[in-house]
Amino acid sequence: MHGFRRGLFATLVAIAFPLTQASAATSSFDGTWNVRISSSSETCGNGATVAIGINNGQIASSSAAVTASGRVADAGSINVTLSTGIKRAVGFGRLSGTSGSGTWRGALCTGTWTAERM
Repeated sequence: MHGFRRGLFATLVAIAFPLTQASAATSSFDGTWNVRISSSSETCGNGATVAIGINNGQIASSSAAVTASGRVADAGSINVTLSTGIKRAVGFGRLSGTSGSGTWRGALCTGTWTAERM
């Protein structure tokens, strides 16, 4: 059970990094972002960090184990869905300059995320 929770939290962490609609042109948020995911529930883990890439406003995971989809809007609002196997999490928030923050939720856990451009 502990391994399942850790795997779920890691998935949610990766998913917690969000994006919404953006233009197809280069986005001012393009690049690699370091995302720290936290949960207030001990059963969901103590936190994790994941690197996420944004290219032309579209989000992608740096891990082959996690599928990421979503976009960053020109104004910085983000919405993303991350999944691995049957586990899935969604994140919402805003990027501004070289940082960002928001919330995420999955089937069993919720929390917050912060991001910093690398």
